[in-house]
Amino acid sequence: MQTLKLFIENHIARVVLNRPEKANALNEAAWNEIKDVFENLDDNPDVRVIVLEGGESKHFCAGIDLSLLMSVSQTDSNCEGRRREKIRKDVLRLQAPINAIENCSKPVLAAVHGGCIGGGVDVICACDMRYCTEDAYFTIKEIDMGMVADLGTLQRLPKLIGDGLVREMAYTGRNVDGREAEKIGIVNRSFTDKQTMMEEVMKLAAMIAAKSPVSIRGTKHILLHTRDHSVADGLNYMTTWNAAMLLSNDLQEAFMAKMQKRDANFED
Repeated sequence: MQTLKLFIENHIARVVLNRPEKANALNEAAWNEIKDVFENLDDNPDVRVIVLEGGESKHFCAGIDLSLLMSVSQTDSNCEGRRREKIRKDVLRLQAPINAIENCSKPVLAAVHGGCIGGGVDVICACDMRYCTEDAYFTIKEIDMGMVADLGTLQRLPKLIGDGLVREMAYTGRNVDGREAEKIGIVNRSFTDKQTMMEEVMKLAAMIAAKSPVSIRGTKHILLHTRDHSVADGLNYMTTWNAAMLLSNDLQEAFMAKMQKRDANFED
């Protein structure tokens, strides 16, 4: 891969954004690789949880690379309808990698340091949990570029924080630092430095990796369904899900481990 690094150990996959010379700005290769990696990790039975991090770059993610942004509006056609059709397809193509993060059946933990700007906010909103350093900052930068954020921030962030706070960020493009991000709920926790953050995030990842993989994947699936449906619809769907999935080997293993006072050993 040109723009990512991938490490898998002890059922934990670490996906590292790797364009430090460009502050991890996401070019076309990065978008393609994010989609491919998360779809492959979804199918990899050895992976139970994923940590997404910014590596050695100054920033977690500086957003969309400007060269990619400019290419979206370029077309050889003289037909206005066809030009608009191409732009729509390009935006859908750029949304797909973000959707791949959310749709991955394994929980994804984002570990943010430095700036999380524009497209970076799209990325972390699609993750299951978010953690950051106190000196990190989050900004919906599209407004300062004369754009409406179009890759998921305006759809997912209102599910995470208050409506008024989303509007404030989206209308002003101001920076929200790590401590404020924790206070308003963008992140679960903030940490004094990157090393402490990574140590704590990896501890959480290890805790998740030790649980029943079937139950973890099912829990993520149900939480996503619940977010977008009524309580009644969610409960009805839950009964169907458990009718199909409850009687797994993991249930028996969890009971036996508890009775025998040992750690459970779940199959992949």
